[in-house]
Order: sequence, then structure tokens, then C-alpha cells
Amino acid sequence: MSPQDYLENLKLATELAGFGSVQLVPPAAHQIVLGSMRFRYLDWGKNGRPLIFLHGGGLNAHTWDLVCLSLREQYHCLALDLRGHGESDWSPECDYSVEAEVKDLEAFVDALGLKDFVLVGMSLGGLSAIVYAGRHSLKMAGLVLVDVGPKINAAAAERIRRFMTSVDELESINHFVASAAQIGIRRQQRVLRNRLLHNLRRLPNGKWTWKHDQRRWRRAKAPDMVAGLSELWADVRRIQCPTLVVRGAFSDVFRDEDAEQLARELLSGRWVRVESSGHNVQSDAPRALVRALQDFFGAVGV
Repeated sequence: MSPQDYLENLKLATELAGFGSVQLVPPAAHQIVLGSMRFRYLDWGKNGRPLIFLHGGGLNAHTWDLVCLSLREQYHCLALDLRGHGESDWSPECDYSVEAEVKDLEAFVDALGLKDFVLVGMSLGGLSAIVYAGRHSLKMAGLVLVDVGPKINAAAAERIRRFMTSVDELESINHFVASAAQIGIRRQQRVLRNRLLHNLRRLPNGKWTWKHDQRRWRRAKAPDMVAGLSELWADVRRIQCPTLVVRGAFSDVFRDEDAEQLARELLSGRWVRVESSGHNVQSDAPRALVRALQDFFGAVGV
């Protein structure tokens, strides 16, 4: 995608999301070596307290574009491509464990010298955020978990896993758009197509495939993954910084009772339901998510 196409797509997305006259400033893309792997992260400018954003499985840092664009004047927004996603390296050993991703995050924070930051993790990124915060919450200003916790719906997780491993390659981007619509991704088709461009790459034969490393999802079994999440409750109870739990109202991955239980188990937790949103809250209802974040930041003095 050319810089001009990117800005035009961003303009369309902000207008449809109801953001009005937001200044369309593209993030700077940086490369950084963490351990033995190369990672990409996006940086929206050094204004105020750092906010680190971690995306969900099969996504990349650009999923946070609208949210970061709306917060960039008050906060230093940084979004990392997780290992095996976006423009970051794939793990040679196919090590996509939460522990490996937490070590990546620890190295990222240390390399940039970040302190007193807020960590925002969605879905897969939220799992790493829970473990990281369980170890380092005393040096964090806050934590936000978007549609994820130690308890999620196994059937919904399996549906998403199948979508991300359903094909190796397709003739056109429109085939991916149709598949995404079938699993309930709630976006206007033109916007969805533009956002999918960040998650796809073109092959030499002219066909398209996912950027993320599908080996991770092909090896995983949703029931086993979900059962293993129960171990995260110990990490949850060690988190001492203020924490906001966000749930998409139409999400079948993370339910009201799951969000309520998670907020209750946290030392300083609260939860909010974002209406008109499914699992991908940052894409389905970015304006509402920004309001929820701003309300949380104001309440805890971030």
C-alpha cells in the first residue's frame, strides 16, 4: 500500500467511525532487534505518557491506527507487531508461547527505556499483557485488556482459529473479505478490505496469503488453549496497577460474566461493555473504545 493510499484509507475509516476532523498523521515505522529476532513497531510521536498497544492473533500493529490517531496528541502511542505477525520475524523454532511473547515485550520496554506506561492488549496480545503485568505492574501506570481474560469461549476461539488457517492462498483480496464477513467481523466492506491489506501479502504467482505464521494456529487446538488459560488467574491476582477490562457487546469470545469476574479478581479492576462491537473492539467501535480509554485514564489520573 502506497503512503497516499494509506492516508486515503485512513481518511475513509475515520469518517465512517465518526471521528470528524482528526489530523491524518501516519505513524513512523521502526525496526528493532529483540533477542535474535527483528520486530516492527509503529510510533505516533512522543507526546505525553507512553501507551503500548498489543494486537490480537492474525492482526498487526495497524489494527490500532484509529485509536492511536485519536490519542496521539495527549499520549505517546506505540504499537508492536508481535512475533510471527505483520512485518516482524517468524520464530524459526515456531515458539509462539505466551512466555516467549512476554520476553519480547520485556526486551521492547527495556530497549526503548519506557517507564510508567499503560499497556493495552487485545485478545492474543492481552494474554501476554496479563502475564507481563503480573510481573511488572509496579512500574506500570495502568493496564487495559480488550475482550480477553483467563476465561473465554472455546467454540468461538476455534471458529477464529479455523478462519486464520482456512486457506494458504486465494485469488483475490475479495475472497478474504467474504470469509471475514462470514465469521461476523463487523465492518463496512470497503473499510474491511482496506484493513485486510495490512494482514495480507501478495505471492509471486499473483495470489494472496496471510502475513501471519499459520503454523502457530495449525498446531494449536482451541480446547487445549482455553483450558491452559486458567493458569493466568495467578498472574491476574498479582497485578497491582489500575486495570480496565473492555468487552465488545456482540463478542461471543468473552462474555459479560467473564469480564465481571476478571474485574472482581483484580486488585484495582473495572470493566466496561462497548456497544455495537464484536471481538475486535478497536476496529468495530474505535470511537467508543477511545472514550472508554479516556474515561479510564481520567479516573485513575493517567
